[in-house]
Amino acid sequence: MFSEIFLFILAVIVNALCLFTEVYFSISFSDLECDYINPIELCNKLNRYIVPKAAVHGVLSILFLLNGYWFVFLLNLPLLAFNAEKIYRKNHLLDATEIFRTLGKNKKESFIKLAFFLLMFFFYLYRMIAALIADDWE
Repeated sequence: MFSEIFLFILAVIVNALCLFTEVYFSISFSDLECDYINPIELCNKLNRYIVPKAAVHGVLSILFLLNGYWFVFLLNLPLLAFNAEKIYRKNHLLDATEIFRTLGKNKKESFIKLAFFLLMFFFYLYRMIAALIADDWE
């Protein structure tokens, strides 16, 4: 369907975007904790990125599945399932009235996703470079 080079270049770009949004989420949660931002403003800012980020990650994961990269799809499957479960249960948006109660959980989730996207960024970068080198040898 897609060439390996194109797929992993797309993966690096999409994963970088997801990585930057997770950094933004982590900084925003820290700003809330330090009282630099109010809860309503925080929720309005972050809620607009939650579904698109999950959708982009889901599309990328499906592209890996459709192109036969089973191992890469399986690496993405836990986060894909986690995001799908949260959206299915309608528990994905941040609530301004509950944000202080769930701040610790949200920060922990954000740091775990940040670590996941950082690891996957280097993995995708490696696979992209390997695909470019393999294509150059042909």
